Amino acid sequence: MPLKGFPDTGDCSSHYINHKYNLNCPSGDTRFMIENNPTLSQRYNSCSGKKMAPENNHLDPGAVSEGSYKKGNVTEDKAGTLRGLKPPKIGRPPRHCASSAQLTSAAELELDVGLLSIKSTSDESEITPFIPIFRSGSCSEIGSKPYMEDEHICIDNLLEHLGSALELPSPGAFYGVFDGHGGSDAAVYVRENILGFIMEDAHLPICTKEAIRSAFLRADHAFADADSLDSSSGTTALTALIFGRTMVVANAGDCRAVLCKRGKAIELSKDHKPDSLSERLRIESLGGVVYDGYLNGQLSVARALGDWHMKVGPVDSFSPCPLIAEPEIHEVILSEEDEFLIMGCDGLWDVMSSQCAVMIARKELTVHNDPCRCSEELIREALRREARDNLTVVIVCFTPDPPPRIDVPRRFNFKRSISAEGLNLLQTVLDAN
Repeated sequence: MPLKGFPDTGDCSSHYINHKYNLNCPSGDTRFMIENNPTLSQRYNSCSGKKMAPENNHLDPGAVSEGSYKKGNVTEDKAGTLRGLKPPKIGRPPRHCASSAQLTSAAELELDVGLLSIKSTSDESEITPFIPIFRSGSCSEIGSKPYMEDEHICIDNLLEHLGSALELPSPGAFYGVFDGHGGSDAAVYVRENILGFIMEDAHLPICTKEAIRSAFLRADHAFADADSLDSSSGTTALTALIFGRTMVVANAGDCRAVLCKRGKAIELSKDHKPDSLSERLRIESLGGVVYDGYLNGQLSVARALGDWHMKVGPVDSFSPCPLIAEPEIHEVILSEEDEFLIMGCDGLWDVMSSQCAVMIARKELTVHNDPCRCSEELIREALRREARDNLTVVIVCFTPDPPPRIDVPRRFNFKRSISAEGLNLLQTVLDAN
């Protein structure tokens, strides 16, 4: 008999998920591409959604049994003592007592002390841990720009993508958004090579953060050595590498990663704008200047890969360059409360806040549970708000189910006229002030 409060699990849960969401069916990407031509006002649009079949990694919880009183469990002396006991007198309950059931439990506790010992076989370590199942969807839009310079990557099953030669924790996934400028050469190169630089690093898998940091710097210098590419082009880079429940987010530039935790937006990256306080101090300490929000009056970001026309100084100069490719890295352990991740370029965040994007995405997922359609809706909303930059959005879900409904406990008799998402947005504004 299962202990009260624990679900009665069975063998049909995996079959139910596979049947409901058809996760075992092969899925592909659909990508519509129109060749970009500066002389034509054509639009570029791509959208892809992927699902990874869940692995049967869930552990069955251990059997839980209730303790029971048996006559054989009581010794001769204690049995005699038990016969001679008189039930304690329970007077009028104090005002703070909630119910008579609590008094009954207290009386039973007094009877049990020193007489019987009840042991439960349940153990918290036997509870099935949270194992994420990755599903992603993405969408890109050229917007009002003459060229499409954004790139992105979505890998829901990292082991299948890389092959079985590498010994990596399972499950694994990798996602990235790369916002190019001055051409698309840098963004394309980093998208095609950044994962390889990470996997080849000697620090992996012992020190994932150091492996990612080293990979960003290696990709930056390797791009400079690629003779067939324009080394004066540049790109920001935002990546998310996930092994099991550990997600490591690395960012160099002004793309942003936002985690939805039960409807609340948690920013996992910082926008590297030249006029932000920390970046301005770093730039000025290295001899650079920030003019009208631009690094040295040329670049609207303080960190980027490429842009080697700004990184190479005089031959006799050994001072570090104010424009760097080193990422800031944030690590998070995923739990049941973490519902999905939004990764987007600055074109999205220029017209909406992190909490607003989470509210829109969560509402869409509760309706159709499709991360691809969700990313499309975020871009449509950005265009309605007159976004003028290239737009790229990646949505990563961590479970096969849609986000659950948020029930706010009612502490008062009157009805509230604001949603749970609105409450989170209001709290974010109050915290910012």
